[in-house]
Amino acid sequence: MLTVAYDPNNIFAKILRGEAPCFQVYEDEMTFAFMDVMPQAEGHTLVIPKYPAEDLLDLDPEYAAAMAKTVKKIAAAVKKAFDAPGILVAQLNGAPAGQTVFHIHTHIIPRSQGIDLKLHARQMADFDELKKHAERIKAAMN
Repeated sequence: MLTVAYDPNNIFAKILRGEAPCFQVYEDEMTFAFMDVMPQAEGHTLVIPKYPAEDLLDLDPEYAAAMAKTVKKIAAAVKKAFDAPGILVAQLNGAPAGQTVFHIHTHIIPRSQGIDLKLHARQMADFDELKKHAERIKAAMN
């Protein structure tokens, strides 16, 4: 049950409805994964549920479980696609925690020692590069 006023016009809701473009990586009945357009590192991917929840506390438990499965699948593909020794998985809840889009989402970011993360939600990436990154991740799932 939703406990907050979910905004159906947030960018992720628009992506789910096909009203905003994205570089899709994966989709199933309950979840959707795509490239972050303001990545903190190459390969930065987002997983969202197809459920109108602002954050984890608003998310239906079945969708939370589906998200966990998709995050695991996508994290393995990102790790393989970018030959990353580590993977950062982050899920921010509320503006004070750093959440900038108020549709629950999980960040999957490949990590290598000595390579700093860019600041969150600051700089738009080159769309041609994002398209290539999405294709690398899709290929790594096969």
